[in-house]
Amino acid sequence: MSKGANTPVPQAPVRLRLHWRHGAGVPDARTAALLVTGDGRVAHDGVVGGDRPVPGGAVRHEGRTVTGDRTAETLHVDLPAVPASVDRVVLVAVVGNGTFGAVPGLDVTVTDAAGDRELARYESRDTTTETAFVAGELYRRQGGWKFRAVGQGYAGGATELAAAHGLAPGLLPAPRTPAAAPPAPAPAVVTLTKAAPSVSLTKQGATTGALHVNLNWQAPLDLDLGALYELADGTKGVVQALGNAFGDLHRPPWVHLDGDDRTGAVAAGENLTVNLDHTRDFRRVLVFVTLYEGAADFSGLHATVTLRAQHGAPVTFSLDECDVPSPVCALALLTQGPDGLVVHREARCLVPGRRSGPQRALDEAYGWGLRWTPGRK
Repeated sequence: MSKGANTPVPQAPVRLRLHWRHGAGVPDARTAALLVTGDGRVAHDGVVGGDRPVPGGAVRHEGRTVTGDRTAETLHVDLPAVPASVDRVVLVAVVGNGTFGAVPGLDVTVTDAAGDRELARYESRDTTTETAFVAGELYRRQGGWKFRAVGQGYAGGATELAAAHGLAPGLLPAPRTPAAAPPAPAPAVVTLTKAAPSVSLTKQGATTGALHVNLNWQAPLDLDLGALYELADGTKGVVQALGNAFGDLHRPPWVHLDGDDRTGAVAAGENLTVNLDHTRDFRRVLVFVTLYEGAADFSGLHATVTLRAQHGAPVTFSLDECDVPSPVCALALLTQGPDGLVVHREARCLVPGRRSGPQRALDEAYGWGLRWTPGRK
């Protein structure tokens, strides 16, 4: 289902489930049901969280299950037994120590309680800074029941969500706070060199979440980070500042350029993000950099490339070996292979021909086959 869509459900007991992928650094989520009356207010004793049933047992929280890398919290809703004064049963969730944008694989399902057969599914992929979330709702319509995929987030958290429903914030479930643990040792940094140019991100556990690619340098000039991409369905294109082709992290090409930095400061630099939740949608991604202005080549810039995934060690390498008169450099190539997603250090500076611009030279060297036109930023 898409956000805002609805579908009929049988007037029978059903289960509402919120699923997500857990892992290191993923915020913990807690769910509850709000029983909303016809005037838009939550009914008395109409917040169901933890093991608190509503009077009559029409709605109850069945707790949490963990299967592999998936966590789910389930609410049992006996639709025929829902009080006549209740128009909607709303599934809400809150997180602690983070935002829903950092919770991968977030989706909601409705199943029949008897056989657990799936009746509806909504996959939410557009959350960002929200810390409270209305996932979906069961609502009455013409004597029956329907499910609506809501997908509405609240950056103001439980306080804002509660206020929108006329509740005191303390009535919503509090996110679990992980028990204190000794700090984990910092992951070792993987440095790619000519002798050891590749590493499998998959083997390091970098299979979900975001892969952040940062380029920084130590000279007052304008470098532009970009990426050529080829998707599994054969779609090809470029993500770059020229032409404002910044890409998109939540839909194809699943690659996004954060902005255009002209300083190279270590705290900022140029940043590009790859959505590893869609690794199977990629065939290859070539990260590159062009010199927009300020120098004739990359020599003496002390530029450094760092790739950081949610899991696994950071991967880094330098461009100090690029000493040819080149305005474009292929940095890293991400490909799918027997070892999963592999990043290969390219550090390959290219010299365009007289009639070939930097991007075209890159395209020709790697056989991308795009058509290029002049661009500006």
